Amino acid sequence: MADRRLLIVHAHPDDETITTGALMAGYVKQGVQVTLVTCTLGEEGEVLLEDSQHLASHNEDRLGEHRFTELSEAMQVLGVTDWRLLGEPHKYRDSGMMGMDSNNRPDCFWRADLLEAATDLVAVIREVKPQVAVTYDDFGGYGHPDHIQAHRVLTYALSLAAVPSFRTDLGQPWQVQKVYWTAMPKGMIRDGIRALRAAGQDTGFAAMDPEAIPFGVEDSLVTTSVDFSDFLDTKMDALARHASQVQTDGGFFALSNNLGSKAMGVEHFRIAAGAVAGPFDEQGRETDLFNGVSE
Repeated sequence: MADRRLLIVHAHPDDETITTGALMAGYVKQGVQVTLVTCTLGEEGEVLLEDSQHLASHNEDRLGEHRFTELSEAMQVLGVTDWRLLGEPHKYRDSGMMGMDSNNRPDCFWRADLLEAATDLVAVIREVKPQVAVTYDDFGGYGHPDHIQAHRVLTYALSLAAVPSFRTDLGQPWQVQKVYWTAMPKGMIRDGIRALRAAGQDTGFAAMDPEAIPFGVEDSLVTTSVDFSDFLDTKMDALARHASQVQTDGGFFALSNNLGSKAMGVEHFRIAAGAVAGPFDEQGRETDLFNGVSE
């Protein structure tokens, strides 16, 4: 199908590469118009680089500027030329993890007016006219308030964008054909933990009960698995650009690496609107987000 257009909505810089990096790079290579909207600059993130501790929110509070640069570099690696912040820079601030004092800041994304934030996204939807949109599930993957809010904002914006009478100054109505939520199959997590334990590790992820890991999704709920493992090196290169936040040699990435080199290059989704369509893989999952999509 010619002229395929994909909208991806994420909460913070680095989220896009972790869960959809291979997808973005692969689709760009195929000629798909990929648009990324990032809702905040991740100002409340934990700074992993020793020489950048001064940027943290409790020090100079300049982490957002740094993460904007990291995002720019990651998008260059992935080949994504259309990436934007929701609204304008610094309009919506990172809320921090659930229960933190930063959740109470009036400018944080968690407390943003839903209609206002959704209207900011409607303008993008009507401009880009994507056939497919991707964000988190209603739990935000693991309960992060900004991920939950990103889910809410896209869900509301999709409804508003399709209504002819809503803010005609924002462009003509547009109906997205398929909506997906990112997903991490629990089967993959179980396999990864078994591999870590078999390799002699007994701390961190290896010590966890796979059923208790919050971002795991039952395998039966995963409708779509897109294999862009040929772009795994590109994804990991882009992820390395988010150095203030990500260490690819430990934690979740250690779990992923023990699944084999292909694991991080296959990205998984649940369909939330529209219908699944073939071709399907051996597990009965769609192999492409654009299956069944018309121009």
